[in-house]
Amino acid sequence: MAGNSTGFQLFSTSNGLGLGVFEDPLPPPPPPVEVQSSEASSASKCSVEPLDLDGLTLLKGRVSTKEVFGLPNSDLVPGVYEGGLKLWEGSLDLIKALRSEVQNGNLSFTGKRVLELGCGHGLPGIFACLEGAAVVHFQDFNAEVLRSLTIPNVNANVNLSKRFWNETSSDPEVEMRFFAGDWSEIHQYLPHIEKENCSSRKCPESGYDIILMAETIYSISAQESLYGLLKKCIQGSDGVVYMAAKKHYFGVGGGTRQFLSMLEKDGIMAANLVAEVADGSSNVREVWKLLMK
Repeated sequence: MAGNSTGFQLFSTSNGLGLGVFEDPLPPPPPPVEVQSSEASSASKCSVEPLDLDGLTLLKGRVSTKEVFGLPNSDLVPGVYEGGLKLWEGSLDLIKALRSEVQNGNLSFTGKRVLELGCGHGLPGIFACLEGAAVVHFQDFNAEVLRSLTIPNVNANVNLSKRFWNETSSDPEVEMRFFAGDWSEIHQYLPHIEKENCSSRKCPESGYDIILMAETIYSISAQESLYGLLKKCIQGSDGVVYMAAKKHYFGVGGGTRQFLSMLEKDGIMAANLVAEVADGSSNVREVWKLLMK
């Protein structure tokens, strides 16, 4: 989760996300910045543990919110911390859906330029790396999340997979870069932005082929900036967005239905449901595929 500089105040409660509405304005978002992989934090310890996703093993990092931000065990503090240190359910839903899309021949990451928005642990982006993407860029609201969690977690997963690459005589060099900032401003730093008045055939190097995002549409106030960023980043008519989110985020107004309604009114993107998760233990979760019309 990442990128909300305005909106409701959210805090963790025993039931998940709680809601409090305050009149005090939120602080301005941090300026956008590229975080180098060499800037991985040594101050906070990121421990990793294996995560089994139906036979696919990835590593999940764990780091203390208090240690990184000096905050209690909180899900969100808008404008300060956008929940990037927590592993959200949608990230796992997204990986499972992507894996199914690849196995069914509906999706290929080979040689593609990929952007993960609101990356946190970066697991969907890591999956893209393992599937042969040429470029994977990770974005989160907080540079501290990238330094203390995303970069160490990406490195741990890549190191875990090198044995497989060596066995297949294939050691792909993936361009992995990390960017922090609000969705309204981060396009200033992202390298692959779709050029205006330029078709994908005329500008083959512009735009991202695949954009991944999980649990990014919880706040209505941030959705307009997020949607604007998608339109700037997606590669013409050939680009695709995979979005995992809850059907409704109770108490804050966001969710897939509200977001898709905004897309429908704009009329330039189509949406197809890829997967639905209704396990009875939480709100209904969905994975959607978004394309330019």
